[in-house]
Amino acid sequence: MSDISQTGSAGVATPAGLTGGMGGQGAREVAAIIGVAVLVIGGGELFLRLMEVPQFILPTPSAIAAVFSSPEMAMIIQHYSYTLIELVAGYAIGASIGLFLAAVITQFPFVEKVITPYILLLVTTPMLALVPLLILNFGFGFTPRIIAVALASGPMVMINAATGFRRVDTMKIALARSCGASAMQIFTKIRIPMAMPMVIVGLMIGAIFGMITAVGAEMSGGGFGLGSRLTTYSSTLRMPEFFACILILAVTGITIYAFFFWLAKKLAGWES
Repeated sequence: MSDISQTGSAGVATPAGLTGGMGGQGAREVAAIIGVAVLVIGGGELFLRLMEVPQFILPTPSAIAAVFSSPEMAMIIQHYSYTLIELVAGYAIGASIGLFLAAVITQFPFVEKVITPYILLLVTTPMLALVPLLILNFGFGFTPRIIAVALASGPMVMINAATGFRRVDTMKIALARSCGASAMQIFTKIRIPMAMPMVIVGLMIGAIFGMITAVGAEMSGGGFGLGSRLTTYSSTLRMPEFFACILILAVTGITIYAFFFWLAKKLAGWES
């Protein structure tokens, strides 16, 4: 299971990356980022206008920006709220179960051997492939989407949290035991604080996977949610609205990262 845990956490983010990745940015770096964004957006606007690319193929940035002040934006926001409900509910369930299982398998190796095959099955199976089956059993409401989000986010949280719980210095644990500390005291006073960077990484990855799964599940059917809007706009060639939804999802993903970056600085700043 430890090999799985290392693989699951390696390619996406690291504890040090969350706690110290952006702290050293100065004013010049921020200005450079803004400058590049202005050049890309302005250059894209100019290129699309000069090449006279039709809006139904690739809209200009100004056309996308106009959507945010159009009457259609009220409907987009309403469907976005449905997506957030699915994400928050499914993520809360999945993350809670993931943290609980990570704690259990860390304390009881036998349990780890029993549930490892099922965790492997969840990690390697695309949850979007199960959405039609969930819809068939639970209908087109929130329930199948929330279940899909929970199944997608839970294993990611569990893998990274379990990795963090195991990476604690064994000398510290041995010293605590020699002082008469119980297993619960060792877990709460040593394992959890020392594992906090990896736990936060797992929570971040789980939230991002949950958002992707929620949008994908909405595209599979149901008629509501931002994913459903993406399907509608693409099928009717309303590309400005389509890219406006994409932009909202991108900002949501950045917000998720920024929140957990802030949380890591608060709870695991010592890692940097």
